[in-house]
Amino acid sequence: MNQAELLIHADADDLAYAVASRFITRVVDAQSTGSVAHVVLTGGRVAAVVYRAVAESPARNQIDWQRVEFWWGDERFLPDGDPDRNETQARDALLSHLDVDPARVHPMPADTGQGAEAAAAAYAEELAAAGSPKFDVLMLGVGPDGHVASLFPGYPQLAVTDAAAVAVHDSPKPPPIRVSLTFPRLDRAREVWFVVSGEDKADAVSQALTGGDVPAARPHGQDRTLWLLDQAAASKLT
Repeated sequence: MNQAELLIHADADDLAYAVASRFITRVVDAQSTGSVAHVVLTGGRVAAVVYRAVAESPARNQIDWQRVEFWWGDERFLPDGDPDRNETQARDALLSHLDVDPARVHPMPADTGQGAEAAAAAYAEELAAAGSPKFDVLMLGVGPDGHVASLFPGYPQLAVTDAAAVAVHDSPKPPPIRVSLTFPRLDRAREVWFVVSGEDKADAVSQALTGGDVPAARPHGQDRTLWLLDQAAASKLT
């Protein structure tokens, strides 16, 4: 297992713009051999700024956006277009500003009455149909309780190893129903980036990086694991 690398930025805006620049460089590198790049998007307050920064960067033109496959690490199980969906956030801030191939955008299913279990199974099937790709970069936020994606402390989904995606009920933060990739699937990434800002996340960051029993301690990139923090999120580290 590779050693986690820690990069600390002055504040949330500096963090977001640095992550945006790093994201562009990583996708360009992934495409440099002629490959299609596979990226996993997250949600949250910093992610929205990252996506806008990518969309506004002149360097974005270095990427062939038609050769990028977009996936999500988790999703709020809500109707299509709901503003609380991670997909909606990413489309508004990033995807709608790029020349992407719609067939290469893979949102987790919205709530159409089919149930979250069926949605999770459908997403696992979509990953399998795409050849169970190894992600080039997978971005994750971290909650104050140390959760990542929608894998919460003490929940049974933490132990799932035989499925790529799972339904989550009774989430401790709204909305109560979600779909999430599992740890084995999160670990199928060349690079895992934890993008975290705010003093409210500082305890969780410290626990994850010092061997604490929190979900955020578990995902690791196969080549690289990066913790990209602002000073507030890093304030409990020694």
